[in-house]
This record gives sequence, structure tokens and C-alpha cells, in this order.
Amino acid sequence: MTETWPVLRLLNWCRDFFAGKGIDTPRLDAEVLLAHVLGVDRVGLYLRFDQPLQENELAAVRELVRRRGRREPVAHLVGTKEFFGLTFRVDRRVLTPRPDTEALVEAALAGLPADAPLTICEIGLGSGCVTAALAVKRPAWRFAATELSADALALAAENLARHGVAERVTATLGDLFGDLAGPFDAVVGNPPYLTTAELQKAMPEVAQYEPAAALDGGPDGLAVIRRLVAEAPERLRPGGLLALECGAGQAAAVAALFDETGRYQLVAIHKDLAGIDRVAAARRTER
Repeated sequence: MTETWPVLRLLNWCRDFFAGKGIDTPRLDAEVLLAHVLGVDRVGLYLRFDQPLQENELAAVRELVRRRGRREPVAHLVGTKEFFGLTFRVDRRVLTPRPDTEALVEAALAGLPADAPLTICEIGLGSGCVTAALAVKRPAWRFAATELSADALALAAENLARHGVAERVTATLGDLFGDLAGPFDAVVGNPPYLTTAELQKAMPEVAQYEPAAALDGGPDGLAVIRRLVAEAPERLRPGGLLALECGAGQAAAVAALFDETGRYQLVAIHKDLAGIDRVAAARRTER
């Protein structure tokens, strides 16, 4: 007789298995993966605790659990990630959108007029989550973006189309500003800001499955940010906004970079949901 696995029993088994693998959120991960296989949301699991899984469903769960046990990110396993109330397709070609980065979107929304026909530039398009979120919220804005990875650019194009904003975004392959001359009303970016040493010690989900080029900010974590701060004034209109995500403890250093150029006036340091200084924002001065 085939052994039965009701939802609750399997959920608890997966939780314990993930905990044994050193995964930080074992219960949550188990819920997300089971909900994905059953085609329900996480609340739906609680309405099906006594429901036994079919053999094909068990096989699908086993495969996902095996991969998660090897520390493959949950977002890669289910193929999507929520960001700013929107769903984005993700895989190992791009950095998985983080809640921290929502502070970058909030900084741009707060620092720019909503109904003006502005042109915004994003450096490092990645999955497209920041530009898409801004474009959905601000229909009057248009966007330009660069991305170092052709693979990431292809995935971003899918996500921009998914949210109906692709026609307002010109995305090109290039380093930092590439061939984009501007002038722009704002430049936003989530550049690499981990130190090389931090990346080498990062969790396997990050170190093994996400693109190093999107994470490695050099010996002090500021290598790309330093270049961005130096180059942005030539592409920004006077009064234009530069908003950059940075790592925990880096905001003061980024503000100092603004000051050193003599081309910016610091606007604000924005905190993320955990209360950490996450986004440094400044305006280009007239000079």
C-alpha cells in the first residue's frame, strides 16, 4: 500500500529537512514550495492540511526539496519573485529582487514630480524590477537603462513586457552609462556594493546562484558606486536626482563621495524596511 502524505505532514517534514540543511527560513520555504506545486497561495495550504498529495505532486515536491537542500534559491525554484506589489520572472541570470531595493523606488517616487514628462535612467537594469515598478507608478515618465549582461537584458525585456511598460523603456547593453548621453531628470541604480571578501563569504544562495558582477563592489564595496558618482553629473540636468542603493554602513561614505565631487547637494538618506540606511540621494548642482 502506498504511503500517504497529507499537506501538513509533508510541510512539517520539509521544514525539518530544510532546518537540518542550515536554511534560515525553513517553514516559509516549505510553504512556498508546496503552495507552488499545488497551485495555491500559502493561505490555501492551511485549508488543505488533511489533503493527501498525488504521486505526481509528491514527485514535483521531492525534486524542489532536493534542489533547495543544495541551497538553490526559492525564487529560482518557483521562477518568480514579488517586488513592489508586482511579480517578476527570475533565474540565475539576474540578481533576485530584494525588499531592500524597494527603498530605491520609494526614493525616486518621493524625489520627483509625479505627472511631469521626465526621463529616468537606470544603471544596471537586472531583472527590470526597479524600472518596471517606477513605470507602472508613473505613466508620464520615460526610461533609459543599461545592463552589462546580454542574458540579463533578455530577461528584463520579458519582465518589462509582462507589466506593459516596454514601449516606454529603451534598454541597451553597456557598462554604466554606455552610449547614453542624457540629459536625464534622474539616475537611479542598485550597483554592486558587497566587498569582494563579503561576497566570498556570502550564503550559498548568493555566492553560487547569483551573478557575481551584480554583487562584487571591489575591495571596499564602492568601486562601481565611485565611478557612477563621478560620471553622473555629465548626464544629469541641473537639479537632477541621483539615487543609489548602498550596503549597510555605506551611506555616509556615499554621501562623502557626493561631497567630494563638488557637483551634488545631498537630499536624503532613505532607510529600508529594517531601518538600515539603504539609499543615498543627491541633486546635481548648477555648476
